[in-house]
Amino acid sequence: MNEWYHYVLLIATGFAVGFINTVAGGGSLLSLPVLIFLGLPPSVANGTNRVAIVVQTTLATAGFKSKGVSTFPFNLYLGISAFFGAIIGAYIAVDIKGETFNRILAIVMIAVVLIIIFKPKIRLEHFQERLTGKYLWLGIATFFFFGIYGGFINAGLGFLMILFLHYINKMTLVRANATKVAVVLIYMLAALAVFVFNDKVNWKIGFILAIGNGSGAWLASRVSVKRGDGFIKTFLVVMVVAMAIKLWFFN
Repeated sequence: MNEWYHYVLLIATGFAVGFINTVAGGGSLLSLPVLIFLGLPPSVANGTNRVAIVVQTTLATAGFKSKGVSTFPFNLYLGISAFFGAIIGAYIAVDIKGETFNRILAIVMIAVVLIIIFKPKIRLEHFQERLTGKYLWLGIATFFFFGIYGGFINAGLGFLMILFLHYINKMTLVRANATKVAVVLIYMLAALAVFVFNDKVNWKIGFILAIGNGSGAWLASRVSVKRGDGFIKTFLVVMVVAMAIKLWFFN
């Protein structure tokens, strides 16, 4: 961080990542390489990225709430479950098996896109949210495992969370997004604490990145509510395809 353009790069990257993560997911696949490019070891880049995500999800949650979109206390139940999963994931975080892992994740991303495109459309009148009973417990169990992955690296998890909430809990994409960012905020606090405890966070770089992440997240939360499900679905498809291509061909 010896050049002025490093600060510009961090803030610009953060803004793009904050917007992408709030509307869809996968933004960490952009921020992590930038942090490593700036000289951070991969484990420190992973921990430093969590600082920006905490700020990003805080502002995104506030942005959705300011527009009247909140799924409390359902999001709290899922968040607590993911919180404990994230502690496990952060502690077992190790170097990823580069090319093999990336290609497996790319296949997952393509599967997500196929689900988005070919899953029968849920009509508006059929959006009777299922947030109690067996659907609540299914969500709690699933989000525990989401939390493990989120604590480990988090990249690309937003896609899966949105799809789960949309098709299992029958949430609109806007409400699924609002739920996702609140849950990520809760479990990311646990993951960040583990990285801090193990001295794997560069606070200066993390807070500079967070300026961009927070700005992008605030804008995205408000745009998502204004533009609705059609905008989010299109953005999801574009981002999933882009991330899959990046993971498969550009390791």
